[in-house]
Amino acid sequence: MTEQGKERAINLLIITGMSGAGKTVAVQSLEDLGFFCVDNLPSILIPKFAELIKQTKQSGGGIERVALVIDLRSREFFESLSDAIQTLNEMDGISYHILYLEANDQTLVSRYKETRRRHPLSPNGSPLEGITAERRMLQEMKGLAHQIIDTSQLKPAQLRETIVNQYSLQGSPLSINVLSFGFKYGIPIDADLVFDVRFLPNPHYVDHLRPKTGCDAEVSEYVLKWSETKEFLVKLLDLLSFTLPYYQREGKSQLVIGIGCTGGKHRSVAIAEHIGEVFGKEYTVRVTHRDKDKNK
Repeated sequence: MTEQGKERAINLLIITGMSGAGKTVAVQSLEDLGFFCVDNLPSILIPKFAELIKQTKQSGGGIERVALVIDLRSREFFESLSDAIQTLNEMDGISYHILYLEANDQTLVSRYKETRRRHPLSPNGSPLEGITAERRMLQEMKGLAHQIIDTSQLKPAQLRETIVNQYSLQGSPLSINVLSFGFKYGIPIDADLVFDVRFLPNPHYVDHLRPKTGCDAEVSEYVLKWSETKEFLVKLLDLLSFTLPYYQREGKSQLVIGIGCTGGKHRSVAIAEHIGEVFGKEYTVRVTHRDKDKNK
């Protein structure tokens, strides 16, 4: 990233470049990073969005980072892009950045053939004719770009990783939700990983612990004190420590880890809390208990 991007947090990102070079993947990645994204925006409206950012910043509103996709689908407005950029240069309080996505002709032709799409500049001709015309029209815009990413050799996950590394405000873009649940109420449909802890000793059968939950110190101590619990946690935490960086490398922005016991009140809750405490030091972690208060 250029020095301008490093000095100030980018609050307006303009994405342009060759059709088929990965703008859709880029937008999806930026949405996961908290950008308010608008696809196929007429360039004449860019200053309006810049004003919106300034107003929301002054009023403490929620729209602080905006990503705008400008490409040749709105080519009747494309000529006004240079004027819009000049307006941004004259505005105070706006840190903008132009990201240009590039790919070589062979890669772009191959992608068009794979998707069976027509190039917007050559709807009745060959994709290469449209690519050549588009490259010529975008030459000036490419020269204005702060960042150029060549996606010719990048898989979607690799492009996503590149985008996240460039534009994330956090040290770790991976958000983890550790969710406790009871199997008797069904497995969470949004869980990426599910671990069954019904083999652990059950506080339900201890009279004074039955009314309590895994959030209570007495129940947590009971669940965690057993040798099988300790051995299980060593193995589970080691597995998660190994896999989480790879999920992050593949561009995953959110991971839901389900921890289930019979009723979702004691064992799963205690284990979920423990996992959240361990990984909360390195990742953004939220611990939720779906069934903890059922049958009270």
